[in-house]
Amino acid sequence: MAPRLPVPLLPVLLLLVPAAAAGGGGRQRATTPVDGTVANLTVAVVLPERNVSYAWAWPRVGPALSLALEALERGEPPLLPRPFSVRVEFMSSELEGACSEYVAPLNAVDLKLYHDPDVLFGPGCVYPAASVGRFASHWRLPLITGGAVAAGFSRKREHYSTTVRTGPSAPKLGVFVSHLHAHFNWSARAVLLYVDRKTDDRPYYFTVEGVYQELQDGSNLTVRHHIYSPDEGGPDTAVHFIKANGRVVYLCGPPEMLRQIMQLAQRENLTNGDYVFFYLDVFGESLRGDSSHDPFKPWQQSPGQDSGLREAFRMVLVITYYEPQNPEYQHFQTQLILRAKQNFGVQLNYSLMNLVAGCFYDGMLLYAMVLNETLQEGGSKKNATHIIEKMRDRKFQGVTGLVSMDSNNDRDTDFNLWAMGDPESGQYEVVGHYSGVEKQIHWLGRPIPWVKGAPPLDNPPCVFDVDDPSCDKTPLSMLAIVALGTGLTFVMFGISSFLIFRKLMLEKELASMLWRIRWDELQFGSPERYHKAAGSRLTLSLRGSSYGSLMTTHGKYQIFANTGHFKGNVVAIKHINKKRIELTRQVLFELKHMRDIQFNHLTRFIGACIDPPNICIVTEYCPRGSLQDVLENESINLDWMFRYSLINDIIKGMAFLHNSIIGHHGSLKSSNCVVDSRFVLKITDYGLASFRTPCDGEDTHALYAKKLWTAPELLQKGRLPTPGMQKADVYSFGIIVQEVALRNGPFYIEGMDLSPKEIVQKVRNSQKPFFRPSIDIGVHSEELAVLMERCWAQEPAERPDFGQIKIFIRRFNKEGSTSILDNLLSRMEQYANNLEKLVEERTQAYLEEKRKAENLLYQILPHSVAEQLKRGETVRAEAFDSVTIYFSDIVGFTALSAESTPMQVVTLLNDLYTCFDAIIDNFDVYKVETIGDAYMVVSGLPVRNGKLHAREIVRMALALLEAVKTFKIRHRPNDQLCLRIGIHTGPVCAGVVGLKMPRYCLFGDTVNTASRMESNGQALKIHVSSATKEVLDEFGCFELELRGDVEMKGKGKMRTYWLLGERKDPKVI
Repeated sequence: MAPRLPVPLLPVLLLLVPAAAAGGGGRQRATTPVDGTVANLTVAVVLPERNVSYAWAWPRVGPALSLALEALERGEPPLLPRPFSVRVEFMSSELEGACSEYVAPLNAVDLKLYHDPDVLFGPGCVYPAASVGRFASHWRLPLITGGAVAAGFSRKREHYSTTVRTGPSAPKLGVFVSHLHAHFNWSARAVLLYVDRKTDDRPYYFTVEGVYQELQDGSNLTVRHHIYSPDEGGPDTAVHFIKANGRVVYLCGPPEMLRQIMQLAQRENLTNGDYVFFYLDVFGESLRGDSSHDPFKPWQQSPGQDSGLREAFRMVLVITYYEPQNPEYQHFQTQLILRAKQNFGVQLNYSLMNLVAGCFYDGMLLYAMVLNETLQEGGSKKNATHIIEKMRDRKFQGVTGLVSMDSNNDRDTDFNLWAMGDPESGQYEVVGHYSGVEKQIHWLGRPIPWVKGAPPLDNPPCVFDVDDPSCDKTPLSMLAIVALGTGLTFVMFGISSFLIFRKLMLEKELASMLWRIRWDELQFGSPERYHKAAGSRLTLSLRGSSYGSLMTTHGKYQIFANTGHFKGNVVAIKHINKKRIELTRQVLFELKHMRDIQFNHLTRFIGACIDPPNICIVTEYCPRGSLQDVLENESINLDWMFRYSLINDIIKGMAFLHNSIIGHHGSLKSSNCVVDSRFVLKITDYGLASFRTPCDGEDTHALYAKKLWTAPELLQKGRLPTPGMQKADVYSFGIIVQEVALRNGPFYIEGMDLSPKEIVQKVRNSQKPFFRPSIDIGVHSEELAVLMERCWAQEPAERPDFGQIKIFIRRFNKEGSTSILDNLLSRMEQYANNLEKLVEERTQAYLEEKRKAENLLYQILPHSVAEQLKRGETVRAEAFDSVTIYFSDIVGFTALSAESTPMQVVTLLNDLYTCFDAIIDNFDVYKVETIGDAYMVVSGLPVRNGKLHAREIVRMALALLEAVKTFKIRHRPNDQLCLRIGIHTGPVCAGVVGLKMPRYCLFGDTVNTASRMESNGQALKIHVSSATKEVLDEFGCFELELRGDVEMKGKGKMRTYWLLGERKDPKVI
């Protein structure tokens, strides 16, 4: 369940027992219904939790809602007919101190899911309110707010059918400004300057938005707007913009911006009475006294001092909300400040920001009033549509005065107009009050002290409309008129002559057929003949493009297209599946237009061959292949600078193509976007409609794969007028952008594996929701996702043209502003980085394989021998005077093998020798080999160790014997494994034998004797020769027992010994 935030101000449960009106004007206490039931009412609140810089913050609105509920509980006014149990559930819309358009809707969904509220209050910030408002409309849940000032919330029927604004809004400010223009007869133009920090809730932008829309659309004025930014010109740019565009100026931003602009405007003589400046300060922050200025003196920069701006501010008028003057509001404001201090520890001021809290208070009264009427009529509190309809056009007295809701459920808002009443003191006072109910301005006190005695003109003659002929006062003489007429005659004659000459040249060019290429002029050959470019031993790509990633039969050079040589240059050749081409006038014009087009981002048309049966189009060859090839090549690392560069190249090429005589592409896809040797993307396969053969009659995988980029209207109709084809190109561009962004192929849909035919059929059917590729903002930017969605919109009219796309891309892609040279250098650097990364990866892979091979070699051969082989040296056999050899085998192994399966035998030997291998690592020995159950180890070679070899071998033998005594056979755990060990010391010869599977082998009689020692030994005993005993006696720490003379095959009688163990005497060295 969603967590419930602590609400210290409001009681979790308020039992409202309003008084019912009695006869004769008396009041009686309401009684509980006979059945004793109490109706439940759940009020959900989504507002910023701590940041009181928002007028709708919870520490401000919470006390207001508490006061409203307490008033309803007291029956002031008596709005609810029977006891109600009211539960208030609050969740925050704040994240890291600012309004969050992500947190608010998530918490609103939690409130709806876990508490099923009857009414929702908030949010006040625009972006969170937009998301929550759409949810509330979908849920049929009344949403009441004193914020959400943006003009977009006026479109109730589209998205916000259940949103009710009981507070001020930007469109109402626009209506007031429109009345000001009508009063002062300003009907031509206006200028808007505002600060737009595109973070948090953009308060200045959404405040001035209502003024812009009302003047631009409602009053049909010419409105110019400018975003004020200290980093981009600041006041200099702002004043220059004002001088160039208008005399009636609206400013919306912090007070410091106002003072900076007016300071420069005074120096530029814009405060002499010809301009008027309206400062949109709805909460009157500039009129409140603080550390920077005295009350009602916004021109001051420090209290008590004249900064020199007092004269300039005579033409500055301030627009604020109207502060209610009724006693109820004054008492409410006092209680609000007290409750905020007591319950939230927040010190509020007496300011216009408290008006918004009062509007939430009135919103609670409005809802209670309408709910009361609905219940009396037998309705339900869940009938949100009925409740919302009853709120329209309603008027009642609230804590903020008369509350008047219009037919759109927006409150009619009152405003004050402030001006400098006394030029000597510079103190501002209210000169006008606009009544939103009456739609009328009431002028108060003394009139506005215009510098020139009257308001300025908004469009003085010959200032902005300089093209007006009436502004030219210079009379023409008769001689000038005659000269002008003669000049015009010559111009007309020259134009006519030029047009005739051009017509003749055109006919000559058409007849000359400069585009024609004979088949024998094209040369074909093997790649070895012109390896610097490319060859022609390939077929076309299966995707239907003339460009495809293929290798020659020799695997030597990569080729992307069917190619040939024309006049010494490599060219791309696309064969046309037609028997002949009829050279009509239309075809001749198409070929001429193709030859005339020259642009960096379009492949150059070289010519065409119309010699049957070899009909083909010859174009510039781009050796890097198509964009599809680049995207599918995982070895090319495309960063976002590179991707945006490719996208920009497509935009430039398509914008040029759409503005050319050809007009459209018609088959744009990633395989028709090719990349040249400098990584510049160019568009190919455009124009020459008469040459191209439609293949709609086919029903193949390749055909539908070609249509993945095709717009739905083109799939349905097959051919469209030029404007429609251009919009279809924009759709194809959107699919390409998705392909570039995700690199998962064209029309990638996450979690679905559809064939091209199924995808094309779904797009062609155009059933809602419209079938489109996946978008993943975790991979690409949100702006790019918006661009893709706009490009593949279902309605062609909603898709932008390539000029608009270029502006949109430039706006959020800073890389696009680099120069051509910088862009080219960046591409080359990226290409070099890709190669470096590829070489590094291959080097690491090589080193890893080399390490594995060396480890394997060290396991087969001794380290010193392996090093000789690595250095390319021949390993010569070497004689060793004295080494000790260990042999062992398993007694009864043959019988054990007969009673076990082969896998059990292999498992037994693997377990045993793994155990042995781990033990011998602790000694200076070398394992020679294992044959079946036999295990052979030597010490003293290939690295000589004096006489230590005997000690190392016998110690190892003792360790192995101890390990065998505790060794368990998996498939016969109760059987004891009996190991028989023989050891002998003597000279040997060692060397590497063989070329295939080489082994390090020992040769000599010592090896045979050691083997005989083992075969004549006994189970679980170590059989030692007298030669080994002599060496061991020098150490003086081993216990041996005489066995006696033993007859050995091929050796006769030999005196041997049993090794019993080693004495652990610390004195023995």
